[in-house]
Amino acid sequence: MTDVIAGIFLVTGALLALAASIALVRFPDVFSRMHAATKPQTLGLICILVGLALRLQTTVATTTVLLIIAFQLLTAPVASHMVGRAGHRIGLLDPKRLSRNDLDD
Repeated sequence: MTDVIAGIFLVTGALLALAASIALVRFPDVFSRMHAATKPQTLGLICILVGLALRLQTTVATTTVLLIIAFQLLTAPVASHMVGRAGHRIGLLDPKRLSRNDLDD
């Protein structure tokens, strides 16, 4: 039963990573791509790592997976925020697409 649950997590994570990679190619602007690069990719990686931990079932593997998940959750939002601010600063933002812009001076 554990192998089935681990397989479901692995396939779900792979599909989320695939969706994120397709979105990176298909989305029109930096800000849409930024969303696609962080949200489904992070969740996909977490699903793959949970499936891996369920499949291996060792203390070392589980600890390593938890550390990777923690670092991913700490670094992905910061990187996304920096890309968004850089895109705003160099003028990649279309102001007509926003209802509110808190980064204007």
